[in-house]
Amino acid sequence: MMRFILITNDPKLARQAEVAGVNRIFVDLEILGKQERQGHLNTHIADHKVSDIVKVKSVLDRAELLVRLNPLNKATPREVEEAIGHGADILMLPMYRTDAEVREFVKIVDSRVKVIPLLETSGAFQSISDVVKIPGVSEIYIGLNDLYLDFGLQFMFEPLANGMVDELAGIVKKAGLPFGFGGIARVGEGIIPGELVLGEHLRLGSSSVILSRTFQRNLRKTQRNGDLESDIDPAKILTIQIRKLESAYAKLELRGKNQIEADCQRLRMLVRNYIETKASETPA
Repeated sequence: MMRFILITNDPKLARQAEVAGVNRIFVDLEILGKQERQGHLNTHIADHKVSDIVKVKSVLDRAELLVRLNPLNKATPREVEEAIGHGADILMLPMYRTDAEVREFVKIVDSRVKVIPLLETSGAFQSISDVVKIPGVSEIYIGLNDLYLDFGLQFMFEPLANGMVDELAGIVKKAGLPFGFGGIARVGEGIIPGELVLGEHLRLGSSSVILSRTFQRNLRKTQRNGDLESDIDPAKILTIQIRKLESAYAKLELRGKNQIEADCQRLRMLVRNYIETKASETPA
């Protein structure tokens, strides 16, 4: 089955997510350059801290703790030591542009935890064939949000619709590494519905995906008793949504070749329609 990843620094939510079936909890320490890249978009920029690693790790029994650090910089050795020392199981390197950066990061980590390069730049796209050969790279994650920005595209899912992710998936699978990409909305929700994105994960052979903020939509409100679902256990809400994904996954596995292609074409059509609509609404 697919490994589901949830971004949070909230120990209570992390524990609820693990009970619900989330396989990895993601603490996000990346701050360098992120505001400049994404500040104009409706994206969430985390305010996580190193101290959150210990707090989250302490409540987990089975889920792995993934920590995204800053892009390679002078402080990377210290950041790596702190993250490992506080209990990280996996370290993610964002915004790299060359295989040399990944090699340096892997050298600093020194096989103590898993390493996932986050492919989200044009340079990373070009260097993928070299990166997958680096000893110590555990898997690859393709970050669609920054990747589309770095290529000057119009929509986060455009790299999925235009064949870029297909190309990357082929190279990574040939090297024998697992990979994941992008984020996924709840089933039946989102500009690109969660089940269509999940279908592409199956088609391409992906094994992990980040759950979007929609999966946390009612949880914090419920905990504050400010939502219509306030009488429902927050863990139950999350469990229901994850079970819907798992059910969709099981059905998608039964698709024949024609249905797989039809679903792929539907996703590409929705992406094209979104881009065209966005362009028509943009003032000349």
